[in-house]
Amino acid sequence: MQTLMVELDERSYPIHVGPGLIDRGDLYAPYIAGRQVMIVTNETVAALYLQRVKAQLGDYQLAETILPDGEQYKTIDCVEQIWDGLLAARFNRRATIIALGGGVIGDMAGFAAACYQRGIAFIQVPTTLLSQVDSSVGGKTGVNHPRGKNMIGAFWQPRAVIIDTATLESLPPRELSAGLAEVIKYGLIRDLEFLAWLEDNVEALRALDAQALTKAILRSCAVKAEIVAEDETEQGVRALLNLGHTFGHAIETDQGYGRWLHGEAVASGMMMAATLSARLNDLDAAALARVETLLRAAGLPVHAPEGMSSERFLELMRLDKKVLDAGLRLVLLDRLGQARVEANVDEALLVEMLNAYPRATLARQRDDSIG
Repeated sequence: MQTLMVELDERSYPIHVGPGLIDRGDLYAPYIAGRQVMIVTNETVAALYLQRVKAQLGDYQLAETILPDGEQYKTIDCVEQIWDGLLAARFNRRATIIALGGGVIGDMAGFAAACYQRGIAFIQVPTTLLSQVDSSVGGKTGVNHPRGKNMIGAFWQPRAVIIDTATLESLPPRELSAGLAEVIKYGLIRDLEFLAWLEDNVEALRALDAQALTKAILRSCAVKAEIVAEDETEQGVRALLNLGHTFGHAIETDQGYGRWLHGEAVASGMMMAATLSARLNDLDAAALARVETLLRAAGLPVHAPEGMSSERFLELMRLDKKVLDAGLRLVLLDRLGQARVEANVDEALLVEMLNAYPRATLARQRDDSIG
């Protein structure tokens, strides 16, 4: 096991990374506030890991909420099911929620914890690559709205993040590729050396090489922990973590939550952001080609959805959380390994790029991906 810290003064917390950690009761105990524990998971993950987690918590008063599996269920109605379970069990403000699952479960369980009796403790136990390297760290919680992705939520930090790398052995290849999109993001925005390592090791990552996955998870979490410690509530540098997300969230909203996985939409969005960066003469052709080659090698889409118009992109992008009074803000690349937030994006140039950008169905892009 290796441990990183998210440094937030008295709210600092550990990220434990290693195989078999789901079965380490000693890792849960220090971060459980009282004697009451609610495990929140989904139907898929419950069948695999729920009993193993419960076996580590035998001395606590336990309850569980098992939700449907899928981004389309990331709704306030599902969060209400968590609150209903807490109230039915008569859990008090010293209760603790354990989020066992991917990013959807982590976001909803964290939001439920942020709101229940004005805030209770929660622990993240992420079981997908995307949640291990991104959504479980940093305290962003919430749900989707039909008009926009993640528009309802709160910043609420976990007390600990317990990453069992062995859970990735049960992850479908498509979900693994989706997680790699967020891993690649860290190299693009902040770490050129890590990006080069990913180019050399993407096949090992897709083959579930344990050593490669552990390195990728640790480096991704380290970059995110550094940025969150510097800017917890996204007033400045934390916005860089949204590379590709404004485009990607528009894709998810347009296509219907769950049809494109979050990482797939972000991959397409990162390629679009890189293309716009190149049109602004900030990124050369060789760098742009490297981005596309790596995303394709990771099994990810690089085109926009077929039939999604430029007007539809702009409509949804204007609803994004990163839009300020002055207009659209996008994360763009100065060069590989260095990103910036561009305020007041020239919409004429953006429309020109969107009009020229290639479209394809997700199925076609997955068929064309390597492996």
